[in-house]
Amino acid sequence: MTVYGLIDCNSFYCSCQRAFEPRLKRMPVVVLSNNDGCAIARTAEAKGLGIKMGDAWHLIRNERKLSGVQWYSSNYPLYADMSRRVYQVLLEHVPRVEPYSIDEMFLDLTGLPGDLAERCEVIRGRVEQITKIPTCVGWGPTKAIAKLANYIAKDRPEMEGLCDLTDERTRMRFYRNLPVSEVWGIGRRLVPRLHDAGIRTIAQFVEVEPAQIRKIMAITGVRLQAELRGESCLQLSEVAEQRKGLACTRSFGQPIAIYGDMREAIAGFAVRASEKLRAEGMDAGHVSVFIQTNPHKRQDGWYSNQAAITCAPTNNTLTLIATATRLLRAIWRDGYRYTKGGVLLNDLAPAGQQASLFDAPEAQSPALMDAMDSINRRFGREAIKPLSTGVERAWRPRQGMLSSRFTTEFGEVMEARSF
Repeated sequence: MTVYGLIDCNSFYCSCQRAFEPRLKRMPVVVLSNNDGCAIARTAEAKGLGIKMGDAWHLIRNERKLSGVQWYSSNYPLYADMSRRVYQVLLEHVPRVEPYSIDEMFLDLTGLPGDLAERCEVIRGRVEQITKIPTCVGWGPTKAIAKLANYIAKDRPEMEGLCDLTDERTRMRFYRNLPVSEVWGIGRRLVPRLHDAGIRTIAQFVEVEPAQIRKIMAITGVRLQAELRGESCLQLSEVAEQRKGLACTRSFGQPIAIYGDMREAIAGFAVRASEKLRAEGMDAGHVSVFIQTNPHKRQDGWYSNQAAITCAPTNNTLTLIATATRLLRAIWRDGYRYTKGGVLLNDLAPAGQQASLFDAPEAQSPALMDAMDSINRRFGREAIKPLSTGVERAWRPRQGMLSSRFTTEFGEVMEARSF
């Protein structure tokens, strides 16, 4: 029988902070969104204090009951690297691993010898031993069932982080008591429609005629129902689907009113987007730039605009900076205080495939890009960068509580000292 597992890192962003600061082990920890806006990750201790997902930091930070909470700005380079480390550990224990998100990964557990519960406990222990990240694991005959099993493992302390839904009778016992909203792929907009059809539990969703599900959720719902019945429709993929586009956008730490500052910001976004392209071996044939003011402060004046251009496929940083700057010049208007902007790349294709015989080759050698990437991988992001991205960057997102980038920034790597 085919068996899929799903391993999920508990309070992942907070666990990454705890991995390098043992003093946080029993303390309430919260990680905030960009610009230190709102809570996006909370430990169990923080949840126990009543901190909810999305709570605005500036509204709750002075509450007396929260005086012991440890607040952190989001540290995405650290989190991405810790996710990579978890992935590497998993590859040592199972034949195939499919990353689903930064903190969730599907596992192929089919045909592995021994007791699956014992093996999954060993995997959890190994991940925590090496990365210091606690996890939960759920498994079953399909990916949808594995996702549900993982939810149960995390939601019920008595499960001790493990849940086995390979047995149909065990599944039905849970199905009868779990709301249909807990099913992977059923969002908030679909729940009222299912309720109107008398489908409130997972058991009811599984037992209803597929034709009725198709009327509500189209073919996607029929496949999901089959998955929950134990019929695998979603295969494990070791290769991520090719992107169709990517974006690099930010809200600024303070409003931008000077063109030179905005040009620096857009150039910085173009640099980051080009790095992502090269990391995935892709070229972009379409570039867009947008800027906007704060829609909630119309008294400052409202303006939003976007410009785009189709170009010869490229992932060259300098070419993309030049293109993005031209687009910005076309949409910039003086007299506004801009709070957000970004660069979007589309028409992605494998690198090196020219659109036609008449496309001009890159003006800059790919060797230059390779050298930049190599230096930045070794010494930390932006160890070397185009001067057009600026130096002081007062517009950068607020990160007043940023921890060290313990694994991705050369100057912030932890030191081991003997006494």
